[in-house]
Amino acid sequence: MTPVERRIRDCITRSGPISIAEYMAIALGDPEHGYYRTRDPLGTTGDFITAPEVSQVFGELIGLWCVATWRTMGAPDPVRLVELGPGRGTLMADAIRAAQRVPEFLAAADIHLIETSPALRQCQHDALAALRPSWHETFGEIPEGPCLVIANEFFDALPVEQFVRTSGGWRRRGIGIDDAAGALCFVLTDNGRTMPPPFEDAPLGVPCEVRPDAEMLVGDIARRIARDGGAALVIDYGHAARAPGETLQAVRQHKFADVLAQPGLADLTAHVDFVAVAEAAHVAGALAHGPVAQGAFLDRLGLGVRMRRLCDAAPDRADEIRAGCRRLRHPDEMGELFKVLAITRHGSPPPAGFEPEGARPC
Repeated sequence: MTPVERRIRDCITRSGPISIAEYMAIALGDPEHGYYRTRDPLGTTGDFITAPEVSQVFGELIGLWCVATWRTMGAPDPVRLVELGPGRGTLMADAIRAAQRVPEFLAAADIHLIETSPALRQCQHDALAALRPSWHETFGEIPEGPCLVIANEFFDALPVEQFVRTSGGWRRRGIGIDDAAGALCFVLTDNGRTMPPPFEDAPLGVPCEVRPDAEMLVGDIARRIARDGGAALVIDYGHAARAPGETLQAVRQHKFADVLAQPGLADLTAHVDFVAVAEAAHVAGALAHGPVAQGAFLDRLGLGVRMRRLCDAAPDRADEIRAGCRRLRHPDEMGELFKVLAITRHGSPPPAGFEPEGARPC
């Protein structure tokens, strides 16, 4: 039994079944033994790989997107360049390298990283020390002023709640202990919740997912952008249309695992509801653009051009470079499942990659 499972069982024994959101929060964020608190989960020796680790082109294009967006903002100095969940710091390092062609942007950029993992903070320090970033636990700690916010594969790991429509009304789905087997198990707990369409008519017994913590964070970011100016880029895997169904999953050593087995040793995620993200931004007074498929977004930013230039500069790595770019953009890889949504101030032009012919504001 893992230390995290022991803590979860103690909570259930004391107070009864816990919500799935509580389960995720403990499994991923327990201060001593939580998954993200104790390891570097990235790469071939870890549990999963993210787009910045697939190809340098990803971070470079995001860096150029930041420069272009900063210019449309009127080139404020300083501008808070914020990344949520920066991993090993690869995306930010690649973004800043690409942005070096615009020295005035580099001079204005004040880099802030939202990271709770001591292990990953060390990786980020090793990769980004020359840029003198500041680290924070929450977005609320970021200094006031215009900001550019990047969130790549961040929201999928925030706790998700599940509710199930039964013949007696809506019930929360939680985690309990099976009396016979003694194992952790899914249970239905308290009654009562008003669900947004189309969840309100969901089939009986089908879990429906909501993410209150994510919506609150999006609201905080959007209010900041509406007040001080700026933009945010949310990149994640998820759905552009809201629908009933369970997407909660566990991944360990690049393979799917049992969500309830050995908590604290596997990554736990669920698909991002981009409709909910857009609505939260709108309620907070900002404008949401998209989502658009990651492949289409990167193509509009010039992925093909950058790939060819890299291949010409390093012909011995051409196959590797093409393979990485294919993984980022191809519909059978990350190109369709991963989506991109931008948040801007009302009155701002559509950001690069969200031109009117390709994406309409929500």
